[in-house]
Amino acid sequence: MEIHVESPGGLERRLHVKIPSERVERELGLRMKQLASRARIPGFRPGKAPLKVVQKQYGESARMDVIGELVRQTWPEAVAQAKVQPAGSPNFEVTSEKAGEPLSYVASFDVFPEVKLDQLDKLDVVKPAVEITDADVERLIANLRKARRTFETVSRAAQNGDTVVVDFDGKLDGETFQGGKGEKIEIELGEKQFLPDLENAIVGHAAGDEFEADVNFPADYRREDLQNKTARFSVKLHEVKEPRLPAIDDEFLKAHGVAEGGGEQGLRDKCRTALEAERDKATRTRLKREVLDQLLQLHPIEVPGSQVQQEIARLREESINRMQLNRAGKAQAEQLRQMLPDTLFEANARRRVALGLLIGEVIKARGIKPETARVEKALEEIAGDYEQPEQVREFYRSRPDMLQGLQAVALEEQVVESLLAGAKTTEQAMSLEDLLKSVSQSAA
Repeated sequence: MEIHVESPGGLERRLHVKIPSERVERELGLRMKQLASRARIPGFRPGKAPLKVVQKQYGESARMDVIGELVRQTWPEAVAQAKVQPAGSPNFEVTSEKAGEPLSYVASFDVFPEVKLDQLDKLDVVKPAVEITDADVERLIANLRKARRTFETVSRAAQNGDTVVVDFDGKLDGETFQGGKGEKIEIELGEKQFLPDLENAIVGHAAGDEFEADVNFPADYRREDLQNKTARFSVKLHEVKEPRLPAIDDEFLKAHGVAEGGGEQGLRDKCRTALEAERDKATRTRLKREVLDQLLQLHPIEVPGSQVQQEIARLREESINRMQLNRAGKAQAEQLRQMLPDTLFEANARRRVALGLLIGEVIKARGIKPETARVEKALEEIAGDYEQPEQVREFYRSRPDMLQGLQAVALEEQVVESLLAGAKTTEQAMSLEDLLKSVSQSAA
């Protein structure tokens, strides 16, 4: 078998393969004998038709089958002989298949890039130094009380913090528009759930009031047709409800897992511990993001297009599952997939592929092995979020693909820790709020 590798450019490769005619004819002869032994041809008993008759009826289709089979059979041989490592499945093109002549085909594919980790000594990360303050603890307690608040209808004018029930009807240049009308809609004033001008216009009005307000749509409003427009809203206020926060009593403390007799100090201690855990998790997330960003910036590599396409498909499916679009009918699901084009995921896919290659090289270069204890810890953290953790553990352990996912996450953490150990690290004082905000923004 003759082979020749062509490099059109970048990571693309074209493998030219020529199979001797003798091999082709030998395979074709075996196929024809198999067909002859079971062929049913009118005028002959099953399997008794002359070979020439069988060839006349089935010869062309048998030859196409043999060619396809030979391409599939010889592809691994050709790759091994050429000493190339395809990054994805090839595209085959048969270029010559005349009877009595060698069979020739071309396999087009891309290969993995050469990865050199020669800039690791330039990693320079900023580590947040966050102290949990009494104000952070009090803020969390306030949020816990807010989550259990009740509402009481009041006759006074509405103010920020109240929940109101309203009808509204907006018009743009005297015309109604989609989404501009609502009945018995609850709005929590001050939470920026609705347009600021509308919320501000409600403040100061009491139940039974009917009024109008000019409402401006901001330049970055989610609907382009309403951006920078001003609509006139007619509003009817049905009810004003004032929030009532629960007392920090025994019932409240028990609901939040405070041991009997722990009192308010027990709640504060528990909140501080929870905030410290949240801070530590956010710090790890931020450091991981920063070190991986720098790993990518310091070692730019070309990525195989086939790998990017696979990752795009994976990201699209993740989006569909996340939005529960997979529950739609087959035709609707296909339409939804078309609404999620490749361009929507390409940048993230390229990042993932590039990081995967770089991380793989770090693992190989530093001999990093998966740590069973770390995987078990990750599983315990996941199971701990459920009411029946043992069932979650059994589910993961019964699914090799789920365990592999945990192993990959744990291995990535080991890589990050290894890179951080050799990186220059500078501490930066930061509030907990700013830390959490920075992590949230980078994930968006």
